[in-house]
Amino acid sequence: MKKKLVILGAGTAGTIMANQLNKKLKAEEWEITIIDKEQKHYYQPGFLFLPFDRYTPEQVVKKIDKFIPKNIQLLNEDVQQIVADENKVLLVNGKEINYDLLIIATGSHIAPQEIQGMEGTEWYKSIFDFYTFDGALNLRNKMRTWEGGKLVIHICEMPIKCPVAPLEFAFLADEFFRKKNMREKVEITYVTPMSGAFTKPVAAKELEYLLESKQIKIVSDFNIEKVDTEKSQIVDYGERTVDYDLLVTVPTNMGDEVILRSGIGDDLNFVPTDKNTLQSKVKENIFVIGDATDIPASKAGAVAHFEAEIVVDNIMRFIEGKAVSPDFDGHSNCFIETGNGKALLIDFNYEQEPVKGTFPIPGIGPLQLLKESRINHWGKLAFRWIYWNILIKGIPIPFVPSKMKTEGKQINKK
Repeated sequence: MKKKLVILGAGTAGTIMANQLNKKLKAEEWEITIIDKEQKHYYQPGFLFLPFDRYTPEQVVKKIDKFIPKNIQLLNEDVQQIVADENKVLLVNGKEINYDLLIIATGSHIAPQEIQGMEGTEWYKSIFDFYTFDGALNLRNKMRTWEGGKLVIHICEMPIKCPVAPLEFAFLADEFFRKKNMREKVEITYVTPMSGAFTKPVAAKELEYLLESKQIKIVSDFNIEKVDTEKSQIVDYGERTVDYDLLVTVPTNMGDEVILRSGIGDDLNFVPTDKNTLQSKVKENIFVIGDATDIPASKAGAVAHFEAEIVVDNIMRFIEGKAVSPDFDGHSNCFIETGNGKALLIDFNYEQEPVKGTFPIPGIGPLQLLKESRINHWGKLAFRWIYWNILIKGIPIPFVPSKMKTEGKQINKK
């Protein structure tokens, strides 16, 4: 009888795992099933560009089954519960799916209901998000006709998917309104619960300089308590307030509710995971990848791609009865669109902050780290093609290993 591998989630991380493990596991020995209630796969980094009419909806959404190997069973079903002690998954339709190995790739989602006043009659009237497909389209429609006022770009709490995306939105908003010859009519404020513009101090310094140079006000250490929709202001626990006419918020990000129903997550429904092996702390035959983990790495597609190599290797080791390897170093890199046809690139891991240098080839580049350039901007735009054609298909990206390289970088250990 074949052994069963079940993957929960057919987003970025789950799709990568399906493609990579399909090549590794012998078809006569293993049956692979991937479960996701959605039938559409979204290029989530593209949501950033939708409000500014940079991308069309068709460029950021495709059918899920287009990227799942034909010999893998794809179930478009909702999962009710993971019963880890019994090695089975219960579906909402009543079916039970047994497994020998489970990969949790259920991602994360916005939870505006966690903040008082963030849901209700004002949602998509004066309060918007761009972390969902519908949210980004509604914001696009609003920005096409908005006549100006106080634009507040706000993060509720960390962690969030793609931590630099709110900064990118601020930079692109500055460019957008300048091109519409109405920048003087728009006051842009960036509000964050962090003490700086980014989680890493070196990069934060560079990014704060860019915000200031674009006349974008920064309000830091703002821990939101509620949205006062009558007064059009956000209020923190210290009773500080920030007025808005248009609030673009990043609500609390939480793991999937199936994690809550299964009783295996933390307070935000993220799965306790070994940060180096990506084996769950729930049970040894469960591995976790992508945004579903509680590890202190960025929640981004590129990180899931780096994690995949380690997860695949550790799954093979687990099957062979070997100890799993602590090889994931938290490697993350991302382009930060700064507007006006330029972008920054940062590359970092658990121990190393973003630093200046060259990427991906040490000493050559052609990309420069922590430095605005047009080639970085083109790299950002090229990533969409790379995503659809290479990344989610589980194809190795040349010169970009899962572990961070230190060569060609001005390394300064913490």
